[in-house]
Amino acid sequence: MSHYHKLYTAADTAVVFIDHQPQMTFGVANIDRATLINNVVFLAKVAKEFGVPAVLTGVETEGFSGYLWPQLLDVFPGQPIVERSSMNAWDDVGFRKAIEATGKKNVLLTGLWTEVCVAWPCIEMIAAGYNIYVVEDCCGATSLVAHDAALSRMVQAGAIRLTAIAALLEWQRDWARKEHYSPLMEIIKEHGGAYGAGVEYAYTMVHKAPQSAQTPHVVAKAN
Repeated sequence: MSHYHKLYTAADTAVVFIDHQPQMTFGVANIDRATLINNVVFLAKVAKEFGVPAVLTGVETEGFSGYLWPQLLDVFPGQPIVERSSMNAWDDVGFRKAIEATGKKNVLLTGLWTEVCVAWPCIEMIAAGYNIYVVEDCCGATSLVAHDAALSRMVQAGAIRLTAIAALLEWQRDWARKEHYSPLMEIIKEHGGAYGAGVEYAYTMVHKAPQSAQTPHVVAKAN
């Protein structure tokens, strides 16, 4: 059966974070950069909660690009980072070994820039037998045109487009499964934007849970 006709699970996926570094971030123009950082950290926290193996890699860290975002490193403290000189991560032996070590054939890709450091390994990993899901709101490109062109190229090669919230929901699948429910709700409230605001409203106004903030909410009354 074609992988297009299957849903992935937390047990059969890995997630990859490519070149989320300051110098690469400077060039991002397809998405607000604060939103991009939020989305990447959101996905990283969700992947960690589900126990999905993550591969982190950077290019020319001390020579050009700077260290991976501290917000991302904080999610995976102490995890080895695959250091590369190649723009195409798949050209790097260390990266290929890290991917192979996950034992997963379904791989969620994120990174900077979409048109190079995501598109190139995506195309070659598909050729190598991997099913690639590009989490597009966790990818940054030098322009919206470059981002769209790269997504088209990857889809033509066989990739599947995805977003961060959709990734979470496919891993969760059924809200009757409570193992990850409370931690996921906290991640959504912090990073989920409008979805997170809706969760907060449901918790406090519908289910009468205590407010997240330490300061009690006081409604001023007119004199």
